[in-house]
Amino acid sequence: MKKYFNIFTIVALFSTLTACKKDLNINDNPNSATGSNMKPILVLPNALTATAANAVSYNNYGSLLVGYQLPGRGLSGFNDIYSYNFTSSSNTTLWDNVFGNLKDYQYIINNTQNEPQLVLLNAVARIGKVYNYQRLVDAYGDVPYTEALKGSENVAPKFDPAASVYQNLVKELDDAIAKLKANIGNTGTVTPLNGASDVLFGGNLTKWIQFANNIKLRILVRAAGSSIDSFVNSAYSTFSTEGFLLENAIVNPGYNAASKQNPFWGIYHSSVTGSASSVATYYIPSKYIYTFYNGPLLTDNKRGTLIYKNFPATPTGQLGDEKNNPNAIPTFSAWFTGTGTGLNASSALGVLKGRAYGVPVFLASDIYFLLAEAALNGHALSGDAKTNFDKGILASYQYLETNVSNVIESGQNPAADAKAYQTANAGNYLANYDLATSKEQRLEAIITQKYIASNTINSYEAWSDFRRTAYPKIQTNGTATTTFVSISSSSPRADKLPVRDIYPQTEYNLNPNTPVINNAFSSPLFWDLN
Repeated sequence: MKKYFNIFTIVALFSTLTACKKDLNINDNPNSATGSNMKPILVLPNALTATAANAVSYNNYGSLLVGYQLPGRGLSGFNDIYSYNFTSSSNTTLWDNVFGNLKDYQYIINNTQNEPQLVLLNAVARIGKVYNYQRLVDAYGDVPYTEALKGSENVAPKFDPAASVYQNLVKELDDAIAKLKANIGNTGTVTPLNGASDVLFGGNLTKWIQFANNIKLRILVRAAGSSIDSFVNSAYSTFSTEGFLLENAIVNPGYNAASKQNPFWGIYHSSVTGSASSVATYYIPSKYIYTFYNGPLLTDNKRGTLIYKNFPATPTGQLGDEKNNPNAIPTFSAWFTGTGTGLNASSALGVLKGRAYGVPVFLASDIYFLLAEAALNGHALSGDAKTNFDKGILASYQYLETNVSNVIESGQNPAADAKAYQTANAGNYLANYDLATSKEQRLEAIITQKYIASNTINSYEAWSDFRRTAYPKIQTNGTATTTFVSISSSSPRADKLPVRDIYPQTEYNLNPNTPVINNAFSSPLFWDLN
């Protein structure tokens, strides 16, 4: 797996993407963008761009674990993908790149906390920090937090309990929201954010507050029923009145077809010179994911056609099945990319869209399904569970039918398509919430539809949801159409899956406080109750 993720090293960022103990003199390096000669406001767009690139890496990793995609050829050196036998050399970019990004945000925080005119920048950096920390915790559990990101002041920070970090992240969001609310409209003494500095929301502070609410809700929903359940229930009453961001949060620093294409396209389609990427030439969808489009679980010709190049042609194979997978893979990706190949590929609808499209860091469908699950658990924050369930399905169609210009393509009708989908599957509680007769069935419906909406876009969230809910359902020792589990799994668990990642070897080499994790099959995350 280490080789696999090396191809996902995206762009040269202002910071060196390494963990907190490296580059110890970070604030004294005149050649680093996080050096003392750089203004914090110049670091923000690059920090957000790095966050988007990391989201793509986490998406690719999650896709392999939940059945969205699988290698279509036998490939040497990838045994930990097939066996889940993760080691301290597996998936290291999930740790290294996020900590590198956290250094960017911490630089901004450190250099703005005593500058009243830069309070907005400080608050936004705190939100970016929380977004990344949650992702890190969900992959590894305990992480350096209270003593982290201090450079040479502390080269061996302690690892804080994951549940404690979760609570601190909520408090960090509340503090950031308070700062934003107190300074909206304070243009006389506060340096404003704009499209150049804020490549996510263009300086719209209300959207930043709503985005923070979204992240907070994700944290609370994930931690429900865990050891911090009392904290979670209390925190539900503290959401900011601005509500939630009910649109796709897209980072776009100016991606274009000439030289600065978005990293998602570069991984799944081709390079800036038009050469097909490695993923494009050998990754295919699994049989399992097709059952949600082409039966027997659900039928969904519209989204199937929008996502897959050759839909409804059935893919072959299961993760770990090297022998029976096809030797010939469609050139330039199995995912729909319009017409043409290489540099002549047209912009299209679906997952990839085009070289100039932005990178989603939070889907509208995701927040609707989070609101549905919160309502199911007695916290109706914005509508009831069924209303948000239906809106989540609609938001999934809206995203896929959005073009490279980030508007619904002419001739597309997401509302009609979502309605037709639910009508076609009216007898199935996975699509018709009213037919779910128990709380478990309702939860299964919400998480299953969230899984479908996250397909190859928001894959890591699907992996986290599966670990805590065991949905969508899979069959133990099932076939390629009933489970996404690798047939080469070495997991001793009943579900034959991993539950976590292993800390990188560099952490063990440099920080004696790094927890010893012997394998990926034990020591589940605190919110993993299965």
